[in-house]
Amino acid sequence: MGFESNSRTALIFTYGTLKQGFSNHVLLQDLMRTGDAVFKGSYQTVEKYPLVCGPYRVPFLLNMPGSGHRVTGELYAVSARGLSRVDELEGTSKGHYERRPILLIPAGNGNEEEVAAEAYYAHKSFEEEMWTKNGRKGFRTYSEKEAKGYVKRKDRPQNLSFLDHISIFISSPSA
Repeated sequence: MGFESNSRTALIFTYGTLKQGFSNHVLLQDLMRTGDAVFKGSYQTVEKYPLVCGPYRVPFLLNMPGSGHRVTGELYAVSARGLSRVDELEGTSKGHYERRPILLIPAGNGNEEEVAAEAYYAHKSFEEEMWTKNGRKGFRTYSEKEAKGYVKRKDRPQNLSFLDHISIFISSPSA
């Protein structure tokens, strides 16, 4: 993997549907096949962060250090091309997510050496409302239990933008 020595390589922390066994992992599988991504292992956030679900059980990490739990996910090294493709999936140019720094440690092996990476956080324009809508409670990992009811992008109503879906989710009465 020649790109790993390239200074444009990024480390990205995945905590939701990009993880192994979830619907969007096909993107990372494709990037690994083309040499644009390398799986680095299971990692956990150094600080606590809220991990919640929004509309269609889409997971969101909220940039509110100190709240929630230490979140477990997967770390990948990606090339500039790979990063561009993940940014596109995560809607960074559309205000869905923001790619920002995060500190991680390897999960469960006793190694406490910190790794600086980037994660896709919910866009700041709706993160507080998303936290409130979830009862200010999050979870440690996005598992099959949290993903139950997840609706793939192609199966969602196409007449509204994802930001419209988020707005409706946030403003709807709680069940």
